[in-house]
Amino acid sequence: MKANKDKSNTDGKRNQGASSLSNVLPLPTPGFHGHIGNTYADSEADSISLPTPPKGAPNILVILLDDVGFGQTSTFGGPANTPTLQKLADEGLRYNRFHTTALCTPSRSALLSGRNHHSVHNGVISEMATGFPGYDALWPKEAACVAEILKGHYYSTAAFGKWHNTPDHELSAAGPEKLDSHRAWQELVFVFSFVPTH
Repeated sequence: MKANKDKSNTDGKRNQGASSLSNVLPLPTPGFHGHIGNTYADSEADSISLPTPPKGAPNILVILLDDVGFGQTSTFGGPANTPTLQKLADEGLRYNRFHTTALCTPSRSALLSGRNHHSVHNGVISEMATGFPGYDALWPKEAACVAEILKGHYYSTAAFGKWHNTPDHELSAAGPEKLDSHRAWQELVFVFSFVPTH
């Protein structure tokens, strides 16, 4: 397995702060680029830097609104005034090929994984999870979440809002048992239960 090398690194030193995008995650540990002599005095330490996303990497913001379709926002002809979305759309940014699953848990898991919701075991909302394949709400480790990919490239990740991707049997009065810790979210602020309003 090979990772892309940072071509801008010309002095032979490792520089985790200028890593390139890679097809291999986790990124390999950089090799030692110092010099070890017979004594400390004739040795040279390697430079150490904090890992950061690749140079020029964009900020990424994903917004998921439950129970909202094209009929709601003014951007696509609906009654809810959405001037910021309209401005983005006027500049050419219109995503209109998202295939909804018509339920919040499956739609969220499909969006965050880029996979069919059954392949991340969320074929139905998490409260209705069963012991059948694709419906147990136990997101498998082999189905990466976008947070894992971004964290693997040294992004900081955070998620806020209604999570709704943790099965009921992992919830308690103290919170979730594990909150899919392998999903790689570094900051989490979630509401785990809700009162239906409709």
